[in-house]
Amino acid sequence: ETGENRHLELLKKYDRSRLFDPLLKGEDVLTNKHANTTIPEVLGAARAWEVTGEERWFDIVKAYWKQAVTNRGMFCTGGQTSGEIWTAPFKFSARLSDKNQEHCTVYNMMRLAEFLFRWTGDLKYADYWERNLYNGILAQQNADTGMISYFLPLEPGGQKKWGTETEDFWCCHGSLIQAHAMYNDKIYYYENDGLLVSQYIPSELSLCMKGKKVIIKQYLDKQAGDIGIIKDVIEKANRPQSISYLFELQCEEEQEFSIKFRLPWWVDGQVKIYINGEKQTLKDNSSSLIELNRIWYKDKIKLVFPKSLSSCPLPDLPNTVAFMDGPIVLAGLIDKQVKLYGDIDNVESILIPDNERQWGTWLSGYRTKNQEFSIRFKPLYEIIDEKYTIYFPVEKS
Repeated sequence: ETGENRHLELLKKYDRSRLFDPLLKGEDVLTNKHANTTIPEVLGAARAWEVTGEERWFDIVKAYWKQAVTNRGMFCTGGQTSGEIWTAPFKFSARLSDKNQEHCTVYNMMRLAEFLFRWTGDLKYADYWERNLYNGILAQQNADTGMISYFLPLEPGGQKKWGTETEDFWCCHGSLIQAHAMYNDKIYYYENDGLLVSQYIPSELSLCMKGKKVIIKQYLDKQAGDIGIIKDVIEKANRPQSISYLFELQCEEEQEFSIKFRLPWWVDGQVKIYINGEKQTLKDNSSSLIELNRIWYKDKIKLVFPKSLSSCPLPDLPNTVAFMDGPIVLAGLIDKQVKLYGDIDNVESILIPDNERQWGTWLSGYRTKNQEFSIRFKPLYEIIDEKYTIYFPVEKS
């Protein structure tokens, strides 16, 4: 920053009062408005706050989030758009289409969430970021070709439409590249001579702590449970209902610092932590953070986050639900919407594990039980060319 007033004057010329002033008054000026026109504008306001420190810019960003997310709700995936426009607040059932969740909006709202997370420390923004990572960014890239799906259909019998390498160049081709290049500064945060782990993504971090080099490597445990821990092990006959992450620390010399771990929104049960194979005693999960403060050198940490199947209803049709496995939206491999029978508060009454094991890895599929149709489910981000349905009406049996 130069501090020259001419740049500040230029910034003020981009102050879009027609959008910002009503937001500051608490008005909904987003419904049916083109989403990815306004999100970049509020990202500009976020940057203006960081550069100028003028409170108005901060207030604009908070007001925008309130209207876009808090007062609007979201699809199970974390998105709020259909046909490139904002849905009406909590009125999503009429907006299920082949054009839900434009990729650019997912990416830019994740950027906005990260701004707010850095400013406030409120982990709900990191939770939002994670939800959209799995069910937006990853769900809208073809794992075989790397190509992008402009939209993420949420209608019954939806099918992703993939861009091509030479025949298309959508805006989302650009945000695809940006989205997968943003992980490096969204996983770890340095604060108060300690470290905060915000996102659980396989990665390697090299940094200086108190002038000494520290390397941290993060892995996803493909066993997905407690298998592999030397002590306190019970070999699972079936797929564990947990997700495990491994951290390896290599410090130049012994030193004491704090590592905080975000406790994800989807955790269901008592978290387990092991340091060098020794199970640690945790008081409770009442906080959204787990903090480990000790002298580190060459250490291994394992986090075991219990998860469960859950249902995520449409806000205006509470008996029409999507199914989630921890943070992951499940897609039913069927080309139409059918009624299911069971208890939406006990999804195990509807779904059971399917094809759960292959060699040394637990797989992630489910299938229906006691239903008119036998439907297989798998993570939405694994869907490539299959037709699928996300939301199902459920009648209590």
